[in-house]
Amino acid sequence: MPLLFHIGFLEIAWVDIIDIALVSVLLFQLYKLVKGTVALKIFIGFLVLYLIFLIVQATQMKLLSVILDQFMGVGVLAALILFQQEIRSFLLLLGKSAEFQGFDFFKWSKNNKEYDLKITPIIDALKVLSDEYTGGLIVISKTSDLNNYAETGDLLDAELSKRLLLAIFNKESPLHDGAVLIVEGRIKAARCILPVSQNPNLPANMGLRHRAALGISEVTDVLVLVVSEQTGHISVIQNGKISTNLMLSEVRQRINLYISAEIETQEEKDKKPLSEEIPPPQAIKH
Repeated sequence: MPLLFHIGFLEIAWVDIIDIALVSVLLFQLYKLVKGTVALKIFIGFLVLYLIFLIVQATQMKLLSVILDQFMGVGVLAALILFQQEIRSFLLLLGKSAEFQGFDFFKWSKNNKEYDLKITPIIDALKVLSDEYTGGLIVISKTSDLNNYAETGDLLDAELSKRLLLAIFNKESPLHDGAVLIVEGRIKAARCILPVSQNPNLPANMGLRHRAALGISEVTDVLVLVVSEQTGHISVIQNGKISTNLMLSEVRQRINLYISAEIETQEEKDKKPLSEEIPPPQAIKH
């Protein structure tokens, strides 16, 4: 293997530089994942302990090396238990980021399937919820069946209607506390539990309902509608970005854009004139 340079007794090759760069990227991504959570301190503790273990091995301290080696073996299992939620989020993030558009038969099949969603009942229900300051959380999906999240609530498989949505989010209803999942134009489930986002930049005036909406938008390709119980404002969340205090006409436009947008390759997006591109979500208004 061709050497690049020497640092004392260390011999540095190109593969070592690549190795260090990849490890640095991996550690940085893990840091971003656990930043702002209790898991960050545990992660730093494991990292420090592992560095000590490497130093002990390099200096050939046999007794201490054996002790730390046994501890590190158990530590891997402990890390899997302690970081279960973070590891799951990381794998979901990788799965969402990986796009094999040219070879994904299932994605091609879904794109060619006609998607039928009645928007008017949703808009009418949002208007009533907003006027009455009743909280609401609606998840619309066109590519995922959301089975994992549907199983946390009550399965309905009901026709989408304004009256049903209002009945679900009525404060006296046992189904109001949670999210409604709309899949393939039908209400699939209600009272569903969503993953809560750990984003530290979310404004303090946005509570658990907004955090749950942001959380599921970070790991799935969905459009989430939220009605604030405190202000009555309607928010739209997609791909981890929030647009809040929207008019009903803007909400309708966002839903139309979501259900009509086709998955395109980057080359196709680059060829499209700027006037045809979907406008980015609005910034959060305070």
